Amino acid sequence: MGLAITPVELTTRDLIIDAAERHFADRGFEGASVRDIAADAGVRNQASLYHYFESKQQLYEAVLRRGVGLLIDAVGTGGSVSPTAYLDRVLDFLTAHSHMAVLMQRVSLDDSEAARAIVARVLQPLFDQGLLLLGAGRGGWAEEDLPHVAAGLYHLIFGYFADAALLRTVMRDDPMDAVVVRRQRRFVHAAIARLLNEPATQGV
Repeated sequence: MGLAITPVELTTRDLIIDAAERHFADRGFEGASVRDIAADAGVRNQASLYHYFESKQQLYEAVLRRGVGLLIDAVGTGGSVSPTAYLDRVLDFLTAHSHMAVLMQRVSLDDSEAARAIVARVLQPLFDQGLLLLGAGRGGWAEEDLPHVAAGLYHLIFGYFADAALLRTVMRDDPMDAVVVRRQRRFVHAAIARLLNEPATQGV
């Protein structure tokens, strides 16, 4: 899976990032093998991979930057987007790229100092953008509470897609079925509206 672009546009670097995204999502930063990533990408050997990326850390950062960059591009960075539109765009992105939610979950479990430093650089702008949107309409929350509200919203939105494999074993429906995803979208809109003391919206 992964966030591969149109096949005719793929370069060796793209193929390496696609493979690395899968391995980092499955095994985390420490568990992923550069040798396995190279083999999965069809690169001749591990040394050839280092022609494109100087280190495992640099490859990991490239994976995260591409994924987060695609998400930011999808939701937009302009100040005019409403919280409802922002939420729908995030849900649209995760519906199309659920593998990204799995990667973010794995990132949260990494206990590597190098991984934490990379995550801080890559994810901080996305978190700050969410705080700005929350700050525009706090719903009665104090400013110091907003980071906790943002963290809760992250788990509410991303957790569903990250845990789709687990939910598939306990739900009667496939959590990634289009009809079921629409129900989840309605729930998320209603839950966030209550959390922020705003009128409920149905979403798209």
